[in-house]
Amino acid sequence: MNPITIRYSFHPHRRSLATEEVADLFGLDGSQPPHTVAENVLLDIRPGDVVLFTGPSGSGKSSLLRAAGAQLHAVNANVLELPSVPLVDALPGTVADRLDLLAACGLSEARLLLRTPAELSDGQRYRFRLALAIAESKTNPQSAIHNPHFIMADEFAALLDRTLAKVLAFNVRKLANRTSIGFLLATTHEDVAEDLNPNLHVRCLGDGDIGTDRRDPQKKTSHSLTSFGCRKVPNPTGRSSLGGITAATISLSSAASSCSGTTRNPSASASSPPRPHR
Repeated sequence: MNPITIRYSFHPHRRSLATEEVADLFGLDGSQPPHTVAENVLLDIRPGDVVLFTGPSGSGKSSLLRAAGAQLHAVNANVLELPSVPLVDALPGTVADRLDLLAACGLSEARLLLRTPAELSDGQRYRFRLALAIAESKTNPQSAIHNPHFIMADEFAALLDRTLAKVLAFNVRKLANRTSIGFLLATTHEDVAEDLNPNLHVRCLGDGDIGTDRRDPQKKTSHSLTSFGCRKVPNPTGRSSLGGITAATISLSSAASSCSGTTRNPSASASSPPRPHR
């Protein structure tokens, strides 16, 4: 990447009576130097990286995110146009592929899958935009190995409660490992850093003070209490109706087995004594 320099002038792009009154009120006579957000900042961003920009409000993290995203031609999840169809119809691929992607982005409830984006909360729409961006990156020809795609998202998980935010961060890390799609994410909440496990952590402290920490993340398990990264496999023990749609119900034991990757032997008893070693 090329070095990034960001400066904002105190002079308005268009002068008006109101801007002149504000300048006079606060003593801005036109001699003030521009505000520097970043000065020749070189970010070591590699294909498939997860990059986290953190810092307090006004520290320049969003500006640096946009500048990096422009150089990498990243898909901006925050500005994607939302379709007016149910979520399960809005993504490409098989139904199983769509369910996996929506679940990875925190949308695994059947009542949500049948709704349109206009019927979702702000936090749910944010997660759906991430799913749309990932789907676009996976189907876009430019996402080949020689021209990898990046997804950028400002205010990452800011609208979610902190448990869901950490789970979403953990799933984004898994998606990056599995798809080689890179993520550029900015947030004021550093509590997602552990589960996101970024390749590059960019800390914006304000007034052009920017620190970077690059490392090769190790595979880890989530410390979060819940996970919507695994899709529950129905156990056909009964049927339930949801708005005229009939689906198999899920037993707690089969759901736990599906997420953990283990299977239960129904003939085994917990009270059976262990066999003696010969």
